[in-house]
Amino acid sequence: MLTRSQLKQKLIETKKNQYKQFGITVAGGNGSGQELNQLSVPCGIFIDNNKSVYIADYYNHRIVKWELNSNTGQTIAGENGKGNQKNQLSYPINTIFDKENNSFIISDNGNRRVVRYFDQNQTDQQTIISNIDCWGLAIDKNGFIYASDIENHEVRRYKQGDEKGELVAGGNGHGNHLNQLYGPANIFIDDDYSLYISDYFNHRVMKWKKGAKEGIIVAATNGRGNSLKQLDCPQGVIVHHLGHIYVADYCNHRVMRWCDGDEEGEVVVGGNGKGNQSNQLDLPSGLSFDDEENLYVADASNYRIQKYEKN
Repeated sequence: MLTRSQLKQKLIETKKNQYKQFGITVAGGNGSGQELNQLSVPCGIFIDNNKSVYIADYYNHRIVKWELNSNTGQTIAGENGKGNQKNQLSYPINTIFDKENNSFIISDNGNRRVVRYFDQNQTDQQTIISNIDCWGLAIDKNGFIYASDIENHEVRRYKQGDEKGELVAGGNGHGNHLNQLYGPANIFIDDDYSLYISDYFNHRVMKWKKGAKEGIIVAATNGRGNSLKQLDCPQGVIVHHLGHIYVADYCNHRVMRWCDGDEEGEVVVGGNGKGNQSNQLDLPSGLSFDDEENLYVADASNYRIQKYEKN
């Protein structure tokens, strides 16, 4: 007879989502450029309830929105070219939506700041964190903002109006010990306030429980590589409600999935070599789900967003 934990694991295994292996391009796909039907190295993404895709369009210094079935996007932040003025961005690498305040939070990486843009009002911008080499952003159900600092190898949590933040992960210099990070990139916060961090230069994903002094390695334990136990410069990380961890395995051109306790992951999409075919990726960066659990991938060097439908 199976134990309770074995039953739980069996349930998780049977509920693993499977995805069609040929992606559908839902944004970009027209080469690198600054026209509204183009992207130039898309990074962080999120999907709203209408299946509109919001994209940090890195080399175009803008945030763009592509509505469902649209052939072009619309600029919602940073349409005035690269710069540090209130209506400008410089190499935005990530964006999330704050539902409570109806605003976009943007990692304005080139300007070393995190800014808030209020929906459809580009002149109403606030700098909420200054002097930070921020890559990843997340927001919890209480509205606290989490920002990864790739320069200081730490993640901090910010209350509204607090620019210093509270250290919640790392902060012990760069290294590969469990209380250290080395280039924390994308981050995800779950309903238990556990923080998942793609530890870029350590080629692993860390989980830091609320209040923990050190993290747990939850994806990739064998150093840099392309086996099923390894990652190569992980970027986007999202966690399914069943606890499945999805990772954009950037330099391996694939998206991986780890379940709790797994020694090795599995390839979810990609993994067919670097390329621009519909079953291939080229430096995947951001990840997101829509409300039907379809998977979206920012396919950075193919200048497109790919949607993989759930089977």
